[in-house]
Amino acid sequence: MSWTDERVETLKKLWQEGHSASQIAKQLGGVTRNAVIGKVHRLGLSGRAAPSQPTRPLYKPARPSRPAASASPHAERPAAQPIRRTEPALARPVISAVVVPYVESPGTATVLTLGAKMCKWPIGDPSSVNFSFCGRRSDDGTPYCVEHARVAYQPSQKAKKRDGGSDLSRNLRRYL
Repeated sequence: MSWTDERVETLKKLWQEGHSASQIAKQLGGVTRNAVIGKVHRLGLSGRAAPSQPTRPLYKPARPSRPAASASPHAERPAAQPIRRTEPALARPVISAVVVPYVESPGTATVLTLGAKMCKWPIGDPSSVNFSFCGRRSDDGTPYCVEHARVAYQPSQKAKKRDGGSDLSRNLRRYL
């Protein structure tokens, strides 16, 4: 459906009234919400008289109050008295551990000197002149040395959960 002068005027009027693009598309018929948004953009209609209002009312009826629990006469309990301290509570000392960031010393390998069995752990900012790689020997077919492999390859959370006592009892049941 094409944009006639009449449809464009209707679009401008509805847009200034604060209708949403979806509401305008429904009223015009034959156009999508995105077509309305595109036309509004091309016409330069940025300001609105009022923000668009939702079609559904936001009123929610109040929840009915819960009925009070009826206590049976034979199950009455005395009201619990709150426990009060006779001595003031001591303030716990605040231990502030200063976190010292670990600054790794520059590596021995650059991109040009990096070999197949060398640790490829990047050290520093790649955009800096001092950027390098660890360069220590890497074994087991991994790209990292032993220390950096521990950092790079963390055990999964599922494996940590399986190491609990339930796993032990399950294994013992097999043999008993």
